[in-house]
Amino acid sequence: MKLKTFGRHGREGVKNLARNGWMSFASISAVTVTLLLVGVFAALLFNLNEIGTQIEEDVEIKVFIERTADEEAKETLRNELEGISKVASVEYQSKEEGLQQLIESLGDEGQVFASLKDENPLNDAYVVKTADPEDTLSVAKSIENFKSVADVEYAKQTVERLFNVMNVMRNIGIGLIIGLLFTAMFLIANTIKITIVARRREIEIMKLVGATNWFIRWPFLFEGIMIGILGAAIPIAFVIFGYDYIYTEIVTRYPTLFIDLLPVYPFVLQVAGLLALMGIVIGLWGSMTSIRKFLKV
Repeated sequence: MKLKTFGRHGREGVKNLARNGWMSFASISAVTVTLLLVGVFAALLFNLNEIGTQIEEDVEIKVFIERTADEEAKETLRNELEGISKVASVEYQSKEEGLQQLIESLGDEGQVFASLKDENPLNDAYVVKTADPEDTLSVAKSIENFKSVADVEYAKQTVERLFNVMNVMRNIGIGLIIGLLFTAMFLIANTIKITIVARRREIEIMKLVGATNWFIRWPFLFEGIMIGILGAAIPIAFVIFGYDYIYTEIVTRYPTLFIDLLPVYPFVLQVAGLLALMGIVIGLWGSMTSIRKFLKV
């Protein structure tokens, strides 16, 4: 396409926006609200996914060794654990380390157990982590049958609930985003359709004198793209400044928070790029679907 023709299509697209006035404003507003919600949901969804990943990575299986097991039996058990294909790491934890960890985890109340150091009732253990956290349940059940294993702990109910909740939240977030995008596409398609209906006779004449479908289609595509870009401008600014403010507030007020949010950069730039791309795609799709049937003369 020649640069002169490209400029002509761009100018026609701008004129189409101006001709429709309130309808163009309504479409831009609809895209703005839609992408604003998409941006908020996307930021929330990505952070929930990150938090879920952090929590999942902390899921572990504690394999308590029988107190009668000698060093050879312990080494044999370690080799068996490392031999499981789904296991990522195996670390030995002595009963002294286990008791100290218990005392520290309970804070001031943990000092009650300090007197047990001389007669430690705990067992030595192996701390096992799987490559995929969702394999925790199956791996833990298989370990229960190994020799020299006194007990296996893996917070069964907590692990199951965690995976179920994370999967549900991810699916709900994705479903909402898809629904919002289709709503915006529908609104843009209707707006551009009004423009096309008003110029139907002109389009028919252009077709009869030899204008190609793409020559007629380009101004409307530019119109859709501009609606998408203009509609994405406010959501992009809101996500960049809003997320930066929230992140700074959380880090400042809760520096010891046990979970980490995604860092501001490059995360907000990635979301901004995603919103801009969504705006363009929404505009193009709305234009394409609304003009298709009017090009058949």
